[in-house]
Amino acid sequence: MTMLFKNIALVARHNSPHIGDPLRRLVTLLRHECSSVLMDADTAQEHPIADVLVVERDAIGKVADLVIVLGGDGTMLSIARIVAPYRIPLVGINQGRLGFMTDIAVDDIETTVPRILGGDFVPEERILLQAKILRGDREIHASLAFNDIVVRSGGTGTMIDFEVFIDDQFVYSQRSDGLIVTTPTGSTAYALASGGPILHPTVPAIALVPICPQTMSSRPIAVNDASAVDFMLTRGHDVRVHFDGQSHFDLHEMDRVTIKRYRNSLRILHPLGYNYYDMLRHKLHWGERLF
Repeated sequence: MTMLFKNIALVARHNSPHIGDPLRRLVTLLRHECSSVLMDADTAQEHPIADVLVVERDAIGKVADLVIVLGGDGTMLSIARIVAPYRIPLVGINQGRLGFMTDIAVDDIETTVPRILGGDFVPEERILLQAKILRGDREIHASLAFNDIVVRSGGTGTMIDFEVFIDDQFVYSQRSDGLIVTTPTGSTAYALASGGPILHPTVPAIALVPICPQTMSSRPIAVNDASAVDFMLTRGHDVRVHFDGQSHFDLHEMDRVTIKRYRNSLRILHPLGYNYYDMLRHKLHWGERLF
């Protein structure tokens, strides 16, 4: 079988001793398939395997043609932001539970991974968000997010006041616990728990979901993914903007957060037979059909 990917990087979830065995199985399989196997430095430190090229995680996008993630959706989120500038596809192997993005079972590594490497996969393009934080006229921070960008109060738990603009048009001022700006991928995460809509990954949209708004008429809205969303904090203390729940930046009053779709999409390779609705039904425990 002709392999489509020559240099394959492996990234595993941190502090997961049970992932060592499937990781070694995967290395053996890839070597058999004549692929060059790389491993990020953190994974190699936890699970040392001889004769595997070790690279820093931030450099994976420069040397790999494909990244295989072992662990869960959180690990996928962290690596997605790193490889997005390079348009490197991802494959997710879950650690025992079906994930929203990691959909290959550990027991299926030997049967499913070779087929994907040979071209038998269902590709799916996912959008990311890019955010810039402005203090006055100065940009003070920038970051990417695969799931969502969340602005909310920190340890105080108090409400915050803010204004939202879309494409430079005023939308509303609001008092609430915060705001979630989510991609379709992130619509099944924090946004869903806050009453937001589920967006199919192919829907070209960004959703804005208030967190516990003071006014009952406040509702989530979805806008075109070509839109620019501007958030301005008008009142609040100990307020932070969070990126995929994995990093954050402290905001001051009158800071602005400008959010747009990132220029590159992220490609996830699913096994043949993948069905988004099957995954939703399984993860969200929806009822099976009756007839």
